[in-house]
Amino acid sequence: MLTGSFAASFHGAPRATQDLDLVIAPTAPQLGALAQQLPPGEFYFPLEAAQEALQNETMFNVIDLQGGWKVDCIIRKSRMFSRTEFDRRQAAQFLGLELAIATVEDVIVSKLEWAKRGGSQRQLEDVAELVRRRGSELDTGYLMRWIEALGLGQQWEAAERLAAQAPDE
Repeated sequence: MLTGSFAASFHGAPRATQDLDLVIAPTAPQLGALAQQLPPGEFYFPLEAAQEALQNETMFNVIDLQGGWKVDCIIRKSRMFSRTEFDRRQAAQFLGLELAIATVEDVIVSKLEWAKRGGSQRQLEDVAELVRRRGSELDTGYLMRWIEALGLGQQWEAAERLAAQAPDE
């Protein structure tokens, strides 16, 4: 499932980046099969780190050695929000590809979590832009349920303040 900045761009908050954030729910054998598909001279794929990430529900990176693109492979966590977010993913056409993408509400919640973890203003600006562009379409009941459950109220309020400002203020 595509998430992060590319998903935010898909939903209306464009931002230049050279890394992809993918939430995956693989098995250990699937990670081994993926390693077989990625030639070592073309891709950096640390199978041991991937297996450790699977066990710990964290993330690992795959890097295209020629193009420099990095894919953050985020292991889907077993917690309720992560399972719900993954179940809600939607099929989409994006950049000429058919893929599964996180809903706008789930991108917002995820970005609020990243902001809380790292104090990232950039994540809050992405949320503000999504609210500006898609606010009337948002499932606010769903959003507020997860914002409250995950303790993201402070980040949400900051993003709402940013959304109320003109984009170039």
